[in-house]
Amino acid sequence: YSSYNAVIDNYPAGDMVRQAKTKLPELSKLYNPPDNKSPIASHLSPDGDNLPVVSGIRYWSSPEYTRIVIDVDSTVIYKQENLKNPDRLFIDIHNSKLSSEIKEPISINDGLLKNVRAGQNQKDLVRVVLELDSISSYSIINLNNPFRIVIDVDGSLKKDGQEVKGLSKATQTTESINPQPPSFNNISRIVIDPGHGGKDSGAIGKRGLMEKTVVLDIAKRLKALIEKNTNYKAILTRETDIFIPLEERTVIANIKKADLFISIHANASRKRDAIGIETYFQGIPRTDEERETAARENMSGMEDRLSGDDNLLEFILADMRNTHKINESSQLAGVIQDSLIKGVSLKYDDIKNLGVKQAMFYVLHKAKMPSILIETSFISNPREEKRFRDYGYRDQIALSIYNGIKTYIEKTMIAYRTE
Repeated sequence: YSSYNAVIDNYPAGDMVRQAKTKLPELSKLYNPPDNKSPIASHLSPDGDNLPVVSGIRYWSSPEYTRIVIDVDSTVIYKQENLKNPDRLFIDIHNSKLSSEIKEPISINDGLLKNVRAGQNQKDLVRVVLELDSISSYSIINLNNPFRIVIDVDGSLKKDGQEVKGLSKATQTTESINPQPPSFNNISRIVIDPGHGGKDSGAIGKRGLMEKTVVLDIAKRLKALIEKNTNYKAILTRETDIFIPLEERTVIANIKKADLFISIHANASRKRDAIGIETYFQGIPRTDEERETAARENMSGMEDRLSGDDNLLEFILADMRNTHKINESSQLAGVIQDSLIKGVSLKYDDIKNLGVKQAMFYVLHKAKMPSILIETSFISNPREEKRFRDYGYRDQIALSIYNGIKTYIEKTMIAYRTE
């Protein structure tokens, strides 16, 4: 509710105002806010046992960036407020109760946050408090199915050797988060994200080939090419068939101080004759096809369908400070797409160029580096599923992405030299 009001108040001439004004009356009918500027008031359920449960608090932490995720077992309304003396940010979660498993404050002490604590502030209200130390900005959005509140905190502290906290065992590596000496053009680390994994198979072809299997193999081939032929470090978000939540994938790139983030996927469509390659960067979707692709990828590991527009305004508000990164991502997407079409077409016929597109992907949200999502081919198309079974085809895709990365870095180097 407050996000829609912010759009109307701060951007009265913006192209999202009409949508915001349409949504506000709908929310007012559903949640009955006490006035036209307030978040939703709390209403106790008839049976307190039926209240949504705040079931967990997760975090990932480094000296310059911290992400907090509050897990709730169903959709809730919440409000946020920043207080001084001492500095703290609190989130009031209405119509909810706190899990008995959450008892002690979570000590973070990374220079940005001191700790996170939660309590049953009222019978039907849970308050989560972030004790702040030194931050430059923060943003809050919610993700759905399952519902969770995602808080990103940014800062700029020079504490070398500080430990990375919060990464799950699945994503821990023995590598330090301290960046290696940068190459001349300031690009030294590339995070490659094989989409889906574990319980989330991704799209499945007619003959049973799973997206999660194909993209992991392509990602490994790309990593091998990068590390064999360059001095860049390539980091995979997953190296085995495991499930990693969407909100953890970008965190890995931010925590590892990556210079590029490349998420690899296989496309799918209800139209069995759909073919081609397309590359996305974070932006407002312009077509139904772009919205459909984002909605499908944003469902990773979830049983229910997401509404593609549920968090559109929240994404825009949270990412608008990253305009230069969006521009760089657009350039990276263009170079990679060109390289894919030229490279794969050298050995395979009828490679359709679907172009560079934009949509709002959770996996790219708040990435601090140029970041793209590649839909390598349609696993839902019988011919392209057959090609995906061909290791030569996977090799050619990986090689084409690698060549695109090289071209992008060379262009960045030239730009660096001329500044």
